[in-house]
Amino acid sequence: MSSNDPVRDSSREVKLTLPRSWNVESTDPFGSVGMFLAGMVMLTKNRYLAWPVLIIAINGVINQHPFRAKDGANNPWANLVMAVFALVMSHLPMFTFTDPKTGGVRFS
Repeated sequence: MSSNDPVRDSSREVKLTLPRSWNVESTDPFGSVGMFLAGMVMLTKNRYLAWPVLIIAINGVINQHPFRAKDGANNPWANLVMAVFALVMSHLPMFTFTDPKTGGVRFS
């Protein structure tokens, strides 16, 4: 490259300065644990574990920082929806009525 290039003016060079703080991708351990436990509640239908999962999910929604998180970060609203579905699915068998003669589920 030629040293007399008019596009690369040496007077316009600026010294590299690093920012004071880097935008770090936030790791959300409560979100990951909450999502895992919500899936475990849906598989095991453990209703007592569904309530702490809901509290963890609400905590994640309250403490979210949307301006600090990058695009690929976990969405706490998805964790909350998963926790609510886990709570509903774990308590749903309490509201089904079985027919005493056949043992099947009746809806009326």
